[in-house]
Amino acid sequence: MNNKSLRRYNAIIVVVSIVIPIVVAALFTVRIPNVAPLKMLPPIYATINGITAVLLVLAVAQIKRGNRKNHEKLMKINIFLSLLFLVMYIAYHVTSDSTPYGGEGLIRYVYFFILVTHIVLSVALIPLVLFTYKHAALRDFKAHKRLSKVTFPIWLYVAVTGVVVYFMIAPYYG
Repeated sequence: MNNKSLRRYNAIIVVVSIVIPIVVAALFTVRIPNVAPLKMLPPIYATINGITAVLLVLAVAQIKRGNRKNHEKLMKINIFLSLLFLVMYIAYHVTSDSTPYGGEGLIRYVYFFILVTHIVLSVALIPLVLFTYKHAALRDFKAHKRLSKVTFPIWLYVAVTGVVVYFMIAPYYG
């Protein structure tokens, strides 16, 4: 692949990595009128996070065993699940008000620490996943492996803390 094509892919990844968080943040200010809140979505997308965490670990196990095809399938499923999560997350937030956390004392600080790190790392994860995938798709496995050592633990943390945040906020859903 030539440098011009690589620069174009990199530019697309950078633009997508900037646009997605901006659009998601902007949609927090939007409520679709006359639409019932989609209250069934948080447990579904928390489950998607849990499945993603398990599949990430399985994908790493597959590549360590030398099974690149299964690793690739699992990673494509994880990317699909992440997109599905994003669609459901947006759908929930454009139909529902944010739920305030009702915990008190130390647990409140723990919750907000987990929530803030989850959000910040989920934004950072977008370009990490896209660049990691790009390297694999272009068969630059050396760069893919190097970047995946950063991407994997962050993605796993985001997936697991997504489930934790759900269980911590679930008692306060209206």
